[in-house]
Amino acid sequence: MSTDNIVVAVQDRRVRLTNLDQVLYPWSRTTKSEVIDYYAHIAPVLLPHLQDRPATLRRFPDGVTGESRYEKDVSRHAPGWVRTAQVPTPRSSRGRDSVHLPVLDDLATLMWAANLAALELHVPQWTVGPPGGIRPPDRLVFDLEPGPPAGLGLCCRVAEHLRAVLAEDGLTAYPKVSGGNGLQLYLPVRVTAPEHTSAYAKTIAQRLARQLPNLVVHRMTRAERTGRVLIDWSRNNPAKTTVAPYSLRAQPQPTVSLPVTWAEIEDCTQPGQLRFGPEQALDRIEQDGDLWAPLLDPDRAAVLPR
Repeated sequence: MSTDNIVVAVQDRRVRLTNLDQVLYPWSRTTKSEVIDYYAHIAPVLLPHLQDRPATLRRFPDGVTGESRYEKDVSRHAPGWVRTAQVPTPRSSRGRDSVHLPVLDDLATLMWAANLAALELHVPQWTVGPPGGIRPPDRLVFDLEPGPPAGLGLCCRVAEHLRAVLAEDGLTAYPKVSGGNGLQLYLPVRVTAPEHTSAYAKTIAQRLARQLPNLVVHRMTRAERTGRVLIDWSRNNPAKTTVAPYSLRAQPQPTVSLPVTWAEIEDCTQPGQLRFGPEQALDRIEQDGDLWAPLLDPDRAAVLPR
């Protein structure tokens, strides 16, 4: 049998891996085999952050220079052993009432997704229970996006201001780089209704935009974003997702959306300082472990101010 098309045993599952020599990142000549290998090695820290979170797969069948698609419903082609969650889609443009999203909470399912050239893994800020019921959000996110010519350095300065404002409310934020030009801050939270996270995040974004009008905007209007940083609070909408920690990104060369320390944020002035490839990500895990482990601790979840 060709080594480019094999079936491997992963735990108690049989996973078919195909086109292993296909180049998915032409600039670095990174193959699908290398992508699968990265996800296999990063799995111990990645899987806990995917646990019970229905995933949207951003697939690149022809590599990062080809067309991509966000795949939500995998009901037609996923193996029977892939756990899925039926999620309502009341405003679907395709007229669907619901979709069956994969839940990537074991190594076999992660390998299956990687074989689909799902380079990017996107998840919501909420989880599903064993019967599939949607729980209230357990994470709140601020997505910081720079408007050219601003870059990651300005995002870091805004993140420091945002951290200070959140600290006034007794909240601790955990940063990660997006793997592109942006930065994201996450908070473990405990709420009783989905709208609480969006409402609080919007209030904070508006506050920073008033205090720092030359640095921050809170509206999506592209004309307002030139040279400033958008604090995208809308990512807390239950219908939206953000890229998962430790996910690869579809950049010219493979990068990783990676947790970083606040000391690194404070020291960052140039975009390349906080840009990490797969090997660097694995080296950091070996040295420092999972910087986002606190987000998995339910005792760290904070109640949001009203």
